[in-house]
Amino acid sequence: MRSETGLRLTLGALAVIGLGIAAYLTVVHYEGGDPVCLAGGESCAKVQESEYADLLGVPVPLIGIVGYLTILTAALIPSDLGRFLGVFAGLVGAGFSIYLTYLELFEIDAVCQWCVGSAIVMGLALAAALVRAVRFGGHGGTHQNGISDERKEQIDGIT
Repeated sequence: MRSETGLRLTLGALAVIGLGIAAYLTVVHYEGGDPVCLAGGESCAKVQESEYADLLGVPVPLIGIVGYLTILTAALIPSDLGRFLGVFAGLVGAGFSIYLTYLELFEIDAVCQWCVGSAIVMGLALAAALVRAVRFGGHGGTHQNGISDERKEQIDGIT
């Protein structure tokens, strides 16, 4: 991806997808129902009803909402602050997803498709945030000649 705007849009789209997954699981949690497993089975329900479904009394999907909102916020900030926030939220989110996947595989003995989907989305968000930070970081939203990132992308699109 050539432009930071493209990476920011990708990051934003991934955050919205993740928000959808986390919001669905949060609603299911508070309604007391079982998540719909697309391939059938009861693995999602087993994960949702496990002792690991809450962290310090907070439902795990609600933590996911906070994480994806943070990534969406990072995508909206066109500067090093947004780049740092995206990488930070992506690292925390991906690390938490790895921990939850470990719990599913070795403690709960069930794998929730929604959780796997969220972990994939978070991993992709981390990758997009890292590419954004590496390719466009270090100049605080402006290039050496004082042109903003957005204006530079417009000029690059013309040439």
